Amino acid sequence: MSATPTVELHVVSDATGETAARLVQALEAQFPDQEFVEIRHPRVESEQDLQLAVNRMKGRPAVVVYTLVKPEMRDCMRTLCRRAKLHYCDLLGHPIDAVARVSGVAARMTPGSRPPLNSAYFKRMEAIEFAVKFDDGVGRGLRDADVVLVGVSRTSKTPLSIYLGYLGHKTANVPIVKGIDPPKDLFEIDAAKIVGLTIDPNRLMDIRRARVRNMGGGARNRQYAELVEIYEELDEATAVHRRLGCPVIDISELSIEETAHRILRVVEDRKVGVSAV
Repeated sequence: MSATPTVELHVVSDATGETAARLVQALEAQFPDQEFVEIRHPRVESEQDLQLAVNRMKGRPAVVVYTLVKPEMRDCMRTLCRRAKLHYCDLLGHPIDAVARVSGVAARMTPGSRPPLNSAYFKRMEAIEFAVKFDDGVGRGLRDADVVLVGVSRTSKTPLSIYLGYLGHKTANVPIVKGIDPPKDLFEIDAAKIVGLTIDPNRLMDIRRARVRNMGGGARNRQYAELVEIYEELDEATAVHRRLGCPVIDISELSIEETAHRILRVVEDRKVGVSAV
């Protein structure tokens, strides 16, 4: 029985291809047992560029995902893919046409167009700066935060805070350290915005051992990665979570993006519930 061939996912774009690349990542997640290779063709500017890209795919086990703004480039890509008998997906064409029909406003059709520097953009920048300023319990930002994350070391508190900031939510995080009491403010702020983070002990051990190798394996660092120490820290975090009465999310098998959206959903649900009381 022959092995399943590696599927090539070709991303063709008149800009960087980041939009299509995100879809490709979501596709790959749905086929965990399939091998993929992602091949990007960014900044295509002419029909000749499209032909060169298609030539690389022709006769291969390939799927083409493209984001091309100009209608003539989309038409050309569709024709080339059909001739080469390639499976293709036009990510921008149908949405652009649909929005234009509903709004009655024609799209600009400018490749590589970026969102305007509007209030939403500056809100995101402010939230990212907030996350950096109040990372790991530093400062007194808990009262001003939209979200407060509570968990032991290496439960992705910092990257989650930055990513939530990118989404426009001011996020502070508080580390649970064995033998050290959490800040008093944590128990006085709006409980609806607090979310606990936990992780499988063995997964945390692997993460910490990798970090210890990078840091240098001193005695204190080795203790940081010992399973008994980890169990004790997680027990202490559980006790704090109970005192706070906060929901807890297990991040063991979750991506940063998925964890962040679960956090936002939990916080929103709790705030709605509190305001309804």
